[in-house]
Amino acid sequence: MAWCLVFMVFLIYCLISTVGLPVAPADEAAMQLGGVGGGRLSVEPSDVMEASLDFGRLTSAEPLAVFHPRGAGDVAALVKAAYGSASGIRVSARGHGHSISGQAQAAGGVVVDMSHGWRAEAAERTLPVYSPALGGHYIDVWGGELWIDVLNWTLAHGGLAPRSWTDYLYLSVGGTLSNAGISGQAFHHGPQISNVYELDVVTGKGEVVTCSESNNPDLFFGALGGLGQLGIITRARIALEPAPHRVRWIRALYSNFTEFTADQERLISLQHGGRRFDYVEGFVVAAEGLINNWRSSFFSPQNPVKLSSLKHHSGVLYCLEVTKNYDDSTAVTVDQDVEALLGELNFIPGTVFTTDLPYVDFLDRVHKAELKLRGKGMWEVPHPWLNLFVPASRIADFDRGVFRGVLGSRTAGGPILIYPMNRHKWDPRSSVVTPEEDVFYLVAFLRSAVPGSTDPAQSLEALERQNREILEFCDEAGIGAKQYLPNHKAQREWEAHFGARWARFARLKAEFDPRAMLATGQGIFDSPPLLAES
Repeated sequence: MAWCLVFMVFLIYCLISTVGLPVAPADEAAMQLGGVGGGRLSVEPSDVMEASLDFGRLTSAEPLAVFHPRGAGDVAALVKAAYGSASGIRVSARGHGHSISGQAQAAGGVVVDMSHGWRAEAAERTLPVYSPALGGHYIDVWGGELWIDVLNWTLAHGGLAPRSWTDYLYLSVGGTLSNAGISGQAFHHGPQISNVYELDVVTGKGEVVTCSESNNPDLFFGALGGLGQLGIITRARIALEPAPHRVRWIRALYSNFTEFTADQERLISLQHGGRRFDYVEGFVVAAEGLINNWRSSFFSPQNPVKLSSLKHHSGVLYCLEVTKNYDDSTAVTVDQDVEALLGELNFIPGTVFTTDLPYVDFLDRVHKAELKLRGKGMWEVPHPWLNLFVPASRIADFDRGVFRGVLGSRTAGGPILIYPMNRHKWDPRSSVVTPEEDVFYLVAFLRSAVPGSTDPAQSLEALERQNREILEFCDEAGIGAKQYLPNHKAQREWEAHFGARWARFARLKAEFDPRAMLATGQGIFDSPPLLAES
């Protein structure tokens, strides 16, 4: 093992010496990046160990070092040095470690820890700006910044907020924009990648490129949803809107899947004028588990839930989840609007449950569940998540084959989300792959494997086996599903995932990361793509 350590230090020394960077004293357990803003290259065991893992806890890959930049210039200097090295050292950006399958890992390379860069330049942190040309406000943010911090900052400086969200706010801006960024608002505002005006991207050549719809559009749209393959997002210009003050949060139950999806699709069709909900999601539950556990953090002890209307229902149930935003000027009409919208739906009578809370509390709802799980030691466990985009024309087949087939009534282990989105809210020029239908569903199996559980169905092996069975069903039945936050094992699988869009994606990869050094944890390119591909 001694020779491995010597070889590791030698490689890092070569990387540093490429741009003439000094090595700090050994007892500081770090290597200082000088002359480009004070970034730090660390071989500290704790840094290396943290970068070798992620939220999924399904795989580990140890980097040679972890780089802590203070800004985009530091990131560019590191990538340029790696690009010019003889071996083409791998470089991956890591936000806050919430990847599932090692996507941000860099075995034998350098992980760029983006989580603290903006704090180093906090005095220069920008304020929201109003643009007459855009007809609204925006804010420029560091790629490693958390969405919860963006929210708190914009609320404190103008009562503004981003328009589109993820369900969990402790994710980095660059991380979600490299995938899509979706939640129940996406049916109306589109995903987060549809609410960005401009990016700064450090390409695989070490160049900082500012891009937008009109300036370097190939890189702009290619990086949005591009899985980190074309560059590292160091700045994003995010669209903002006036934030509402409060949220009416409503859940209703269905036993009939056709009625459930018909109501969801009707609600997301209400786009312009008139009454509509601001957020539409849903999830799948087992009737027995619901009856035993329905009183969750959604409800207060002063608001007991009566489920006598469910006594004749067994097996799988479906829960519609919607919200209506309001403030002082619209509070007088919110009850009327909600009642009118619910009056046109076909849920089980007596199963509408409502609560009211501040807008920020609703957006940050998942974090409260995280704190409870952390308290029980159940957060840092394996998360074999599977996220699928399913075309609306096949969602009933998916229900029969998966919810009532592969899973049966076994919905334990974590949430199973299901909700539709409008494809016209997604820019087809981005790199995200969706089904080619006007409406498609996210179906997200957000399960956790509980170490030491007495229930074999909650073991990692059992959940991963179920995931394989679900994917096999989709393939055999020709469902036409596409993975979101995709995890494929070979380039041929990635080519099938991208389909007709593969040639364009490979061309952009060859142009902006010709040595295929970036985000190798995704496993997309077996070797550098050829510029000749078209």
